[in-house]
Amino acid sequence: MSDDKLTQQTYQEKKLLQIKDLTIEYHTGGQVVHAVSNFTLSVEHGETLGFVGETGAGKTTTALGILRILPEPPSKITGGEILFEGVNLLNKTPDEMRKVRGKEIAMIFQDPMTSLDPVITVSKQIQEMILLHENISSREAVEKAEAMLEVVGIKKERANDYPHQFSGGMKQRVVIAIALACNPKLLIADEPTTALDVTIQAQVLELMKELKNKYNMSMIMITHDLGIVAEICDKVAIMYAGNIVEYGTAEQIYEAHRHPYTQALFNSIPSIDTEMKTLSVIPGLPPDPTDLPPGCLFHPRCKYFDKECVTAAPENIEVKPGHFVRCVKMAGNKAEGIFKGKHSDE
Repeated sequence: MSDDKLTQQTYQEKKLLQIKDLTIEYHTGGQVVHAVSNFTLSVEHGETLGFVGETGAGKTTTALGILRILPEPPSKITGGEILFEGVNLLNKTPDEMRKVRGKEIAMIFQDPMTSLDPVITVSKQIQEMILLHENISSREAVEKAEAMLEVVGIKKERANDYPHQFSGGMKQRVVIAIALACNPKLLIADEPTTALDVTIQAQVLELMKELKNKYNMSMIMITHDLGIVAEICDKVAIMYAGNIVEYGTAEQIYEAHRHPYTQALFNSIPSIDTEMKTLSVIPGLPPDPTDLPPGCLFHPRCKYFDKECVTAAPENIEVKPGHFVRCVKMAGNKAEGIFKGKHSDE
């Protein structure tokens, strides 16, 4: 085998998840909602990737698409591939996908208050996941469920308690125990700390970091909180209107972001070092997904836009190795671009 082919094979093997040109639509009321368009991304083994963007950017829809649990109808995956360890999940039957969910790919949903069945003990809910995917006895499932509770910091004596007997943070720990019960290779966490207070958020995030390292998992963290991304993510994908507008390492995104939308997100964060009379906001609203604007989807809200932004669809430009920006103003000026990251307004 040639060196080039060997290098390409090694590159492919590093990718746990590869999403290529994924397009997801919702058909409702005679209209087509363009939720995700030509979405391309990859996640390596042991890597944590952050999805960041406003509500409606397509973050959760992408996650549900990976697991193939979008309601059909009205949703429909109209194009692309979702390769997990080289196998296209879109070609799997419903029965085959049930074997993947929980065992290979697990998900923590937004609200722990509604993620648990109120009339079943927490131990039983963990056991259900274990018995679904592992060929073990009921007694062994009970023991493993109790062990998982201990792993997430809950005493096994509480195994037969019901969800209403736990606080919000403890419920989220139970949800994490269920997700990790079968040692998945990829964990998708959809804003797992949204319903929790700040101190509990920090505890849950620290727990997730510890367990990710302990089980050598990859993780996709969906959030709109840039602080969480800085704390837990290796790489970051900035999403806008169903597209990734900027992608790179956490350091590249925080220290050298180039897309105007990413710049606007960072400018809207209050600074303790600078006196501000009013918060900086992004003008306008995200576009109507049933009637997307031409050219760059962000141009109606962008302070840098010109005619080219309206007429030309932006390509994904690699401005630095591993750092991609979808902006027409990057073309022809790939080394630095016209934006200077966090110093753009100086």
